[in-house]
Order: sequence, then structure tokens, then C-alpha cells
Amino acid sequence: MIAFDLRCGTGHVFEAWFASSDAFEDQRARKLVECPVCGDSGVEKAVTAARLSGTGETPDPKTALRALAKAQARALEDSQWVGKDFAAKARAMHDGEAPHARIHGQATPEEAKALVADGVPVAPLPLPVVPPDERN
Repeated sequence: MIAFDLRCGTGHVFEAWFASSDAFEDQRARKLVECPVCGDSGVEKAVTAARLSGTGETPDPKTALRALAKAQARALEDSQWVGKDFAAKARAMHDGEAPHARIHGQATPEEAKALVADGVPVAPLPLPVVPPDERN
């Protein structure tokens, strides 16, 4: 198995596993590979860096995930969880109907695709977020 970083036509980057490079190309040609955020099947391999700059070593996946989790947590420190109201609140801010604020929450693939199509500046988080009311 091989993991590829993929990018859809709208710029979302995600990871997927394939038996081989040929298997990826075959599935892509048959439109079987879709962006999990917006459903776009215009998917290409994303440019990736296999090594950390300057170290000459391949990063340990657990270390990389921990670093990503810490970076995401820092980015969300001043952000408000709005749950399933994310799409409506993001659109209201974009349309000037609500004051701008840093928010994060949940959106369906259809809602996310509509926000992107309408020019609302949103981006998927790289890691899942546990809602505040579900934390122990």
C-alpha cells in the first residue's frame, strides 16, 4: 500500500491509500477518487515533501501528527465552536449580516462546497475536533 497526498480542483488537500501508483491512476481515470470535503473528482497528486527541511531524515509519523495537533490547537485557541451552525454563521459573516469572528464547527460536504463556490473563506481542519460538550 502507498499513501498519496491528493488535491482536488478547489484546492482541498487530503490523503488516500492505494495498492500502487497504477491503481491510483486507474481509479482516478474512472472518477472513483473524490475529495472528502467537496466531492470533486478532479483529483491530482499534491506536491509533497518526504523529508523535513534541513534534517535529511524522514519524519516519524507520530511526531508529525503530534506537531500538527499542537499547531491546530493553537490555531483554534481564539476560535469559537459553533457546531452544526458553522455554514450558516460563516455565510452570515461573509454577507455582512453578522460581525466577523473566528469560528470552527461542522459542515456537510454539500454545505462546504456551497460555501467555497460562493467565495466564503473557509478551510477544512486537518484533524477532527472533539466538540466541547463531548470532552471528558
